[in-house]
Amino acid sequence: MSRVHNFCAGPAALPEAVLKRAQEEMLEWQGQGASVMELSHRSKAFVDVMEQAESRLRRLLEVPDEYAVLFQQGGASQQFAAVPLNLSSEADSADYLVTGQWSKKAFAEGKRFVNAHCVADGSVDNFMSIPSRDDWSFSEGRYVHYCPNETIGGLEFSAIPAVESPLVADMSSTLLSRPIDVTQFGVIYAGAQKNIGPAGLALVMVRKDLLGQARPSCPAMLNWDTAAANGSMYNTPPTFAVYLTGLVFEWLESMGGLEVMGDINARKAARLYGQIDNSGFFSNPVSESARSWMNVPFTLADSALDKVFLEEAEQAGLTNLKGHRSVGGMRASIYNAVPETAVEALCNFMSEFEQRYG
Repeated sequence: MSRVHNFCAGPAALPEAVLKRAQEEMLEWQGQGASVMELSHRSKAFVDVMEQAESRLRRLLEVPDEYAVLFQQGGASQQFAAVPLNLSSEADSADYLVTGQWSKKAFAEGKRFVNAHCVADGSVDNFMSIPSRDDWSFSEGRYVHYCPNETIGGLEFSAIPAVESPLVADMSSTLLSRPIDVTQFGVIYAGAQKNIGPAGLALVMVRKDLLGQARPSCPAMLNWDTAAANGSMYNTPPTFAVYLTGLVFEWLESMGGLEVMGDINARKAARLYGQIDNSGFFSNPVSESARSWMNVPFTLADSALDKVFLEEAEQAGLTNLKGHRSVGGMRASIYNAVPETAVEALCNFMSEFEQRYG
């Protein structure tokens, strides 16, 4: 069976070249006589894997020395608690921009540990646009948290918010999709299973002056300072996930880096949105100024055809297009590993489907 065009929101498609490389190295890795999964995380061989992965990430994103790079177990949702535990006390306030389901969950978790203040709430229009900056209200708290790209709703900030407090960003579904200026953030964290690697790993980049502020009650496994002091090896790290992530970073460099990847992703998004906008059959509900490059939701003119669309798409090798249960409709996630040919195949299928059923 040939590989399908996989539009899953996560765990998402991985670069085929990376999977083939991992396949080749599965049983015996670089003269070690064992799989990379079987090596001690304390061995020089695996320490090199970790260090090379960090070095490649720093090159790709131009991460300065003033930032610690952490490879953490768990996903981004675990960082919802880690953020307030590392950056505030129970008596402090913190500001949250709520623009979709993931920032809403981060806000709800934050409220358990800090006086979380909602700067702006996009639910008033069902998270279809970014609230106007004129309507934002800050508490001048210890940090400002936001989600630059909402995976579920397909909504994305077009610019980095200018704020006074350290800016904390959940970049799970947008990190590495294009260049960013890391220095505008206090903390960036991201679950790996979109553009980075397999599920079970989270990346955290934290400005070093923000380390060492964790509460005494902060669990060691959530304490960024502990992770930084131990080279992300306070306990056994998810070694295979780190290895695969390093291969993804190597692949990104071979592709030309994030400038090139950004150009490719811009073309993919423009092609798919163009197909939707030029159709009388498909539509995208998100404000045009806040459309996501990575996650493209769309609806059919007749929702009774949703099941038929999904069945026929799967038969055509186009998988995981069903929208999130809280939104409905369709969603195509077009992360780095989804090639332009896959987007072209989807657009051609949409055109043919509209001709048959529109």
